[in-house]
Amino acid sequence: MVQLQPEEIQSMLKVIQQYSAFQNDSLNSLSISALGHGLINQTWLVRNTRQQAMVLQRLNTHVFPEPWDVIENAQKIGEHLQLSIENGQYLESAVKPVLTLSGEAAIENDGGFWRAIHFFSHSIAYDKALNLNQVEQAAAAYARFSCALSTISADTLKEVIPYFHHLPARLSQLEQAVADSNEHRREQCRYWLEFVGTQSELSEQLLALLPKLPRRVVHNDTKLNNLLFDKRTASPLAVIDLDTCMPGYLMYDFGDMVRSMCASQAEDMQKFDDIYIKPDAFAAVAKGYMSGLSGVMTPVERDSLWLGVKAVPLELAVRFLTDYLNGDIYFHIEHGEHNLERARNQFALYQSLLAQEQVLKNLLPEL
Repeated sequence: MVQLQPEEIQSMLKVIQQYSAFQNDSLNSLSISALGHGLINQTWLVRNTRQQAMVLQRLNTHVFPEPWDVIENAQKIGEHLQLSIENGQYLESAVKPVLTLSGEAAIENDGGFWRAIHFFSHSIAYDKALNLNQVEQAAAAYARFSCALSTISADTLKEVIPYFHHLPARLSQLEQAVADSNEHRREQCRYWLEFVGTQSELSEQLLALLPKLPRRVVHNDTKLNNLLFDKRTASPLAVIDLDTCMPGYLMYDFGDMVRSMCASQAEDMQKFDDIYIKPDAFAAVAKGYMSGLSGVMTPVERDSLWLGVKAVPLELAVRFLTDYLNGDIYFHIEHGEHNLERARNQFALYQSLLAQEQVLKNLLPEL
């Protein structure tokens, strides 16, 4: 059993019993285990003694203040992908919601906002790639995901987190956090606050480029562990965690893949003098992603990819720093300095990108 308070366990049980496969189960007949390493929502794998299973998630309504918009977006995406699968136009599986006894896609009660999704029994997720082939496979799978969704008008989806990937807006939030924070936290951040002030050129480049790019339905959180692999074939099985799927730009999906799949150290590691982008992994991501979007990606989008590579780690560093200054209200933390350490890690990665720029840009294939 996951470490929850007794009242939380009882609240969760009432939710679980709202699903037909579990309506007659008690705690004694259930196995509930934490699933994944998400920093925002809480996710569990629920099984009963009859080997029926589902993924149960409690959405963070501070991060997603309109959670029904998240549900609606996911339903539209799932239905579109399923149609593409049936037409032979999409290789992976689509995430499917598990509906309640009353046919609802989510439950809202005193314990929070809950939803359940289908559990892929032969699936496995990786926090770290096993080899370069897996990196290329993952990038190609995310590309196929965006390719399949390229026929949906981005305007039909809700923007569940306004300005999610928008460095100028994130910098404004940081400025407000500085004004509202206590002196101790400001002092801890002083060096990096001064560094951020020297990087205004990147914001200017983004603001000049964005009007030229087509808005698409994109994932916005393209980490390796948001892609399930099939244990039987070792091939990509399904793109998951659709909470941040909404209108956006391909360069941010690409940038987040590079940040999360190609870095020499995980985002929690503190070996700041050994944080850089591995060129062979970068080449694998670039090859897989651009091949998967062949015929869909435009020349201006191809040219935007490097800007996305630089923008994502700097933006995430700013977000971690902002949350630290705000008292750690957004990301789950394990200790008091966790967000500050994460910010320093991403700043180090961004600095390494500036040093590696020419080498890595030369590894981007032409269309």
